[in-house]
Amino acid sequence: MFTKLFRLPAVLVVLTLVAAACTNGGDDSAVENGNGSEPPSAGTAELIAKFDADGDGTVTIGVAAAGPRDDNGYYQSLINFATGFSADNGFQPPLVSDNIAAAEAGQAMSDLAQQGVDIIFVGAQQIALPLPELTEQFPDIFWYCNCGAGFTELPGLAQTTDWGAPIHYTAGAAMGAVLQDEGGTQAVFLGCCDLNFEREAFNATVAGLQSVDPSFSMEYVGTGDFEFDFNNSPNATAALLNAKANGATLAYAYLDGALDPVGQLATEEAMAVFAAGPADVCSRDDGIEWTGSIVFDGGVYAGLGLQMIVDGELAEGSTYQFPTEAGLNGALLCDASPEAQALVANAFAAVASDGELLEVLGAISGEAYSEG
Repeated sequence: MFTKLFRLPAVLVVLTLVAAACTNGGDDSAVENGNGSEPPSAGTAELIAKFDADGDGTVTIGVAAAGPRDDNGYYQSLINFATGFSADNGFQPPLVSDNIAAAEAGQAMSDLAQQGVDIIFVGAQQIALPLPELTEQFPDIFWYCNCGAGFTELPGLAQTTDWGAPIHYTAGAAMGAVLQDEGGTQAVFLGCCDLNFEREAFNATVAGLQSVDPSFSMEYVGTGDFEFDFNNSPNATAALLNAKANGATLAYAYLDGALDPVGQLATEEAMAVFAAGPADVCSRDDGIEWTGSIVFDGGVYAGLGLQMIVDGELAEGSTYQFPTEAGLNGALLCDASPEAQALVANAFAAVASDGELLEVLGAISGEAYSEG
């Protein structure tokens, strides 16, 4: 069993499986739609031998998603990866249960587990609470969770995590670089409902933003009507227009189902806009002029996690934390100026090596999660 927390060197699997995404948009086809990581190098027969829980001679993946399957963000990228991986190996398409509310997670994942699945990807920490019971009830299924800030280690659960504070420090640096280039001073962070991981992300983003210019400001606006409601397009778009009226020229859509509506409206209103999660926004042709993305791509993470599972580097009962690294997660700018590129590169270097900054980011995380 191994757990790696906070300060972590880059690992070979990241360097070989994820193409570094250039801050100017570059060629991000390697991570398009969350399918950038190559399928695990094991042959199909080896995959069946490892994962075929019900002995039917194939592998069926179940995906449990807290948000919508078509959000064009974190959850869709996870589902796209599972779909592509299954097709590449001649397996049946994955079975997907989406829009799972935290209170309904136990029943939804139990229902999924009883449909002949061999692997279940759990798409978010907020629906992980029933996993102690589920991993015992369905021990033959391989349970994998990309659990964000992390979940209690369980004998029947393999999980990957990331550290939101350094990821979002690079986000703030990227947003500050854009404001500096465009002559703006105010930004808005559109989230859900002041959850602990949102507070961590917001405060770290502000720290990165003000590392570029201490006069820059950002306002947090919750757009959800209930806990974990990141899908409320009417509230989110209204909040965007209000923020613009109050002087904001840049928006960060820390959303899932409401991601594209905010991006579209920001484009129409000539505001800079960042997505949360997907790695492919710079290459999309969807009418949205994304300024960039803060990458924590569910499909890329799942591809890397599954590769480590196949290679024996990640097992049930263990946790691996992804480093904050350009091309894997953190800030990605589309068509950035050289000056903006340099500021983002400096931010990535700082979160990798600046001990004083890491202490600040650790305090941001500690405060966010100590408040519940």
